[in-house]
Amino acid sequence: MNYIEKLATNARACKDDLANASSAQKNDALLEIAHILRRCMPKIMEQNSIDLENAVRRNMSKAMQDRLALNEKRIEGIANACEKLTSLDDPVGQIESGSVRPNGMRITKVRVPMGVIGIIYEARPNVTVDAAALCLKSGNAVILRGGKEAFNSNKILVELMRQAVETAGFSPDIIQLVEDTDRQIAIEMMQANGHIDVLIPRGGAQLIKAVVQSATVPVIETGTGNCHVYVDSTADLKMAADIVDNGKTQRPSVCNAVESCLVHRDVAEDFLPMLKKRLDEHNVEIRGCNLTRMILGDCVTPADEYDYATEFLDYIISIKVVDGLGEAIEHIQKYSTGHSECIVTESLFAAEEFQKRVDSAAVYVNCSTRLCLINI
Repeated sequence: MNYIEKLATNARACKDDLANASSAQKNDALLEIAHILRRCMPKIMEQNSIDLENAVRRNMSKAMQDRLALNEKRIEGIANACEKLTSLDDPVGQIESGSVRPNGMRITKVRVPMGVIGIIYEARPNVTVDAAALCLKSGNAVILRGGKEAFNSNKILVELMRQAVETAGFSPDIIQLVEDTDRQIAIEMMQANGHIDVLIPRGGAQLIKAVVQSATVPVIETGTGNCHVYVDSTADLKMAADIVDNGKTQRPSVCNAVESCLVHRDVAEDFLPMLKKRLDEHNVEIRGCNLTRMILGDCVTPADEYDYATEFLDYIISIKVVDGLGEAIEHIQKYSTGHSECIVTESLFAAEEFQKRVDSAAVYVNCSTRLCLINI
């Protein structure tokens, strides 16, 4: 029995107790988690500081260091998220649909827990709590494998959560952390058939691709965030600059940060200098098309196919001047990962066309892609 199989055996031994627990019992455990996170903030930040010191030594980018960092405000946000989960309906046992056959047979479709969920993710310690809390609410035991960059943060968070769920009457093994960060252990997770019921990769494109290609366990494939803002010819340009600036610079290391800005040719000469002034305040590198470079000068790096297809997760943005709504939508259809896209416009027709033709999980009109802040 290998390392992952041992963790999975522990999880399977207690998963039925969690699967059959009442909503009140699960909510009590979530409240205990929120309580212990608040009570132990200094201890959490102490361990997180070790990870941050290591990140500096490894020359991790400022944006990725921000992704890794925990402070009182962020820990409070994580605790609040656990509390908010208690106000949601319990998904376990919900009847999704049903019918009665001509012979009188009743058929119902009921939500049930999956069992043991494995989650592989990168250097975002908030995901450690988010993932565990969601699994707990939905009646699933979880095995967490975070990035080595956040190891000390993840370890203390899991230790605290295990104490909390035990206080609430559950086995601590409903939440477990993979403490061996060797890549081979990740492969063991991906191939733990019969031990892990489903695997969820959460992170960048390379991580998701590696899991999907290597896993023999069923995988729920999540998406990356190559998100766009299109500035239409009728846009309020100050609003557009606010939206792009917020979407790019508020927290560039997350999946709904803006990575590319498309600008209608008719407003490009007025808008691009305005946008550059805002982005310069955060030292954002601009990679642009020929017309963008003609307007803004040689400070703009020439953009290529790679730049338009990349989720930078950093203070970098690609910009392209387009002839209109149709070209903007074509560009988004080609390069988008289907996460979040925005149009800035005063035209009802353009707004409705954009919403109808852009096939992404979230499509916004005149607001930042950062509007959806839950867990990201």
